[in-house]
Amino acid sequence: MAKWLLVNNEIKNVLDPAFGLGIFSRLLISQNKDLNIKGFDVDPVIYKSAQQNFPKNSNVQLFLEDYLFNDWDNKYDGIICNPPYFKFHDYENKTTLKEIKQRLKINLSGFTNIYTLFILKSIFQIKENGRIAYIVPSEFLNSDYGTYVKDYLLKSNTLRHIIIFDFKENVFDDALTTSTILLLAKDDNTDEVQISKISKVNELNNISEYIEKYPKIKGEISINKDKIDPNIKWRNYYQKQQSSKYKNLIQFSEVAKVVRGIATGANDYFSFNVQKAQKYKIDKNHLLSCITKSKDIENPFFTTSDFETLKNKNANIFLLDADKKQQDENVLAYIEKGEQEEINKKFLTSKRKPWYKLENRIPPPIWVGVFNRTGLKFVRNEANIRNLTTFHCIYLVDNLFNKINIDLLFAYLLTDTAKQIFDDNRREYGDGLKKFEPNDLNKALMLDLSKLSKETSDKIILLYQEYRISVIQNNENNELINQINNILRKEYET
Repeated sequence: MAKWLLVNNEIKNVLDPAFGLGIFSRLLISQNKDLNIKGFDVDPVIYKSAQQNFPKNSNVQLFLEDYLFNDWDNKYDGIICNPPYFKFHDYENKTTLKEIKQRLKINLSGFTNIYTLFILKSIFQIKENGRIAYIVPSEFLNSDYGTYVKDYLLKSNTLRHIIIFDFKENVFDDALTTSTILLLAKDDNTDEVQISKISKVNELNNISEYIEKYPKIKGEISINKDKIDPNIKWRNYYQKQQSSKYKNLIQFSEVAKVVRGIATGANDYFSFNVQKAQKYKIDKNHLLSCITKSKDIENPFFTTSDFETLKNKNANIFLLDADKKQQDENVLAYIEKGEQEEINKKFLTSKRKPWYKLENRIPPPIWVGVFNRTGLKFVRNEANIRNLTTFHCIYLVDNLFNKINIDLLFAYLLTDTAKQIFDDNRREYGDGLKKFEPNDLNKALMLDLSKLSKETSDKIILLYQEYRISVIQNNENNELINQINNILRKEYET
């Protein structure tokens, strides 16, 4: 990142918008003592330590200020940054998004992660022939909120190289996030964007060579800028798509709708087990049956018997249902307890009226896990109960043109073929962790099961029913799912 800035012979003034302890500046000054560097940080303790790291360097100016609200009128030859990573709604200053929108004349999602705001502001502040280097989570490349950011990167004609780190291990030991380095430049080399994937540290030498010889050599993947679509997941450009092996594909949203589970804003307060209900004397009429933790679901079928087992284990499988016209005194006392503990002032609860009223989410027939390492976890909700955000809800769409048997759909969802195709739309974190937001699944592809003959569909359903019995009887026979998978591959592989 430092080299990307330093090989530009015109560099004089450098900005570090999230200075920290100044590791970038120490490295830059060791290579070029004539640089003038300006840094911003909002943490007083870190700011004080950083000042001690640069006692003799008058050409390093540090400011205990929020970069996003300051310094808009200055331009720089080089900008280098490792910005903070967190969702915008966790950011205390709610006017930041408005400021960025007004200054840059772009639209942004309320789910925007704050690191992308740093990138956008830095592009605004780079001089002609200047360069920018950022290390950030790669999530925005494949998320809905990243669409506006990617569009701005392309329209600004500054994106030169995306360095994607391998997702099998963390780059940073204390950060469960995948990383990417963005190399930007405000020069005339605007035709192509380079992409490189790094799986080992020594492969960074290839990037070093690219930087030294820029723009004469290309990255591992070279794409014409005009052919890059900001509206799709950019994983399409650097990873092989599993769906390409199959024909007759449709979007999952044509047969089902995925929405997130119930978000309480204070799970410990709203969730109950039998003992807690007895302690606070909350009647069962004010409790909703609900799965609160993914680990409570051990197999693909959740039955009423499984629910009773969890109940007897004193698991948290109930939610407070306090939104009744005739509340009893025990519920009112528990609500008062929540207000004393300021549960009503938390982010989500403060948005609700009344604060203790939960979202209206009917029990879905199918659950799907949010996070996974070994493949998507689908569960048939035979107990017909609700779920928190540990699972997403899958509801069948009432579509006259593509109505589907739920057993056939669930049989498909259990196969490796389905999971591989869904994997094209995943989000990736460190240590092999994968995540799916509802729209990742809604926009994902699946096999069009309506293309199957009745004979083939019936055969799949029979195998599925046999598999279900094996699971219920604690003698899971995965070979039956393998048979279903083989049938689908034979029907749909190109």
